[in-house]
Amino acid sequence: MYMKKIIVMSAAALVMSGCGIYNRYKPAEEVPEGLYGEEYTAAGEAAADTACFGNLSWREVFSDPCLQALIDSALVRNTDLQAAQLKVEEAEAALLSARLSYLPSFFFTPQGAISSFDGNKATKTYSVPVTASWELDIFGKLTNAKRQARVGYEQTKAYAQAVRTQLVAGVANVYYTLLMLDAQQAVAVETEAAWKASVETMRAMKQAGMVTEAALAQTEATYYGIRTQVLGLKEQINTAQNSLCLLLAETPHTIERGELAGQQLPEHFSVGIPIQMLSNRPDVQAAELALARSFYSTNAARAAFYPTITLSGSAGWTNSAGAMIVNPGKFLASAVAQLTQPLFNRGMNIAQLRIAKAQQEEARLSFEQTLLEAGVEVNEAIEAYQTAKNKAVFYEQQVASLETAVRSTQLLMKHGSTTYLEVLTAQQTLLSAQLNQVANRFAEIQSVITLYRALGGGRI
Repeated sequence: MYMKKIIVMSAAALVMSGCGIYNRYKPAEEVPEGLYGEEYTAAGEAAADTACFGNLSWREVFSDPCLQALIDSALVRNTDLQAAQLKVEEAEAALLSARLSYLPSFFFTPQGAISSFDGNKATKTYSVPVTASWELDIFGKLTNAKRQARVGYEQTKAYAQAVRTQLVAGVANVYYTLLMLDAQQAVAVETEAAWKASVETMRAMKQAGMVTEAALAQTEATYYGIRTQVLGLKEQINTAQNSLCLLLAETPHTIERGELAGQQLPEHFSVGIPIQMLSNRPDVQAAELALARSFYSTNAARAAFYPTITLSGSAGWTNSAGAMIVNPGKFLASAVAQLTQPLFNRGMNIAQLRIAKAQQEEARLSFEQTLLEAGVEVNEAIEAYQTAKNKAVFYEQQVASLETAVRSTQLLMKHGSTTYLEVLTAQQTLLSAQLNQVANRFAEIQSVITLYRALGGGRI
């Protein structure tokens, strides 16, 4: 009867409080208007029925067999991803603990004692009880803890997915960097061979009195500059390979790879509607889950103002009956209901609630900022891709024109209407343009990788 009164009074207090300690977090359903920028947001909404580029499997985006093998290896061996997966297991265990908190706790606590007073015969007592304790979750303390643990579990899963997405993009980025450096090195090595022949020719012409010492010195200086460029590219290739080996959790070694000229990546893609950011981007998910977690933390801080009701009891055998020793022992059982209502806690509960509310507001601002940054990444990646595509046309025309200029100056020199120095200048300008053309191709590929990651790709 006493326990029934406690429960009725507590329930009445809960109804009168109306403080929302049982409220659930409502996920965001809207994003800032024009998240990708006015032009690209409109295009994404117009193509809402088209599959979002970020939903594609990374195997569909990166078709190079060597790159696919590297990504597969990284997804198995990378230590950052393994650590993220362990965090998921930790959060899963915490969630299980929160779920089990609804169940009563049982303890087996056998005790024995021997006592003697003033040299009299010793008395032996024993007690073999099983005790139980069960907290009733009337005011949502356990419920909010469980919801907070579930959100924490989902948050670690989103974090692990963010690490996975970053890993796929990182491996692809370093791989294509290697291909770019290979292509630039091939151009530089070919140019080095041509300039070496040119230096020998200039020396012969100098001995014949056809060119000046200054012309020869300038040619040699350019040749040595190209040689240093070749060596620099070799060092950059080694550094890139080591970076890729770190992602693979392997010791430094030569990376098997293809060629930049044969790479094919998607050229037509839909960025999707901005609302997809909420489900595709793992970092956006993690930021919103952090907000949900702080929401339940605030609810838990509110619940601390309300009573805690605990049922406890014990049952077992004992031979101790106060001043008497009963032999054999008798069965003993007891039950206790306890209500703990905080009255004055030095303002700690109030302070904890204020802290929780402030942290919830911080989480809300962080979520909004993460969403805005994601939109900026998409905008910049699309702009970078389109810029690189437009530049590619002009680089192609520039290289073709310079190749014609080199051939023309070589012909003119044979007929004596121009100097060999003009030929060398044309060759040097062509080398610079070819290197820039390779770098622009890499910038185009890199923008595709960035856009894929920005749209939450790399899930499958």
